Amino acid sequence: MTLDPPALDIHHDPAALRFATTLDGREAELLYSLRGTRMVIEHTGVPEAIGGRGVAAALVRAALEFARTQGWQVIPACSYSAAYVQRHPEYADLLATR
Repeated sequence: MTLDPPALDIHHDPAALRFATTLDGREAELLYSLRGTRMVIEHTGVPEAIGGRGVAAALVRAALEFARTQGWQVIPACSYSAAYVQRHPEYADLLATR
């Protein structure tokens, strides 16, 4: 069963370069770095207890949408974010060209 992502309250902490949400008392996070106007998604972490419910997807989607509003390109360095972008071609325009 997948959680309806809009039900998640995702917080962005630009000072920490982090998106996070809490579900059932467990915190999940996405960490990124910036290289000029490129967002590098470094890590997406979801505790096993809340896995399989769309949490990682919601975090990556929030990061990608934020990057879009900033006019940034994205480098999906962590395996989950790379797989997400591959499955969602609507974000292909955000991918950084090397």
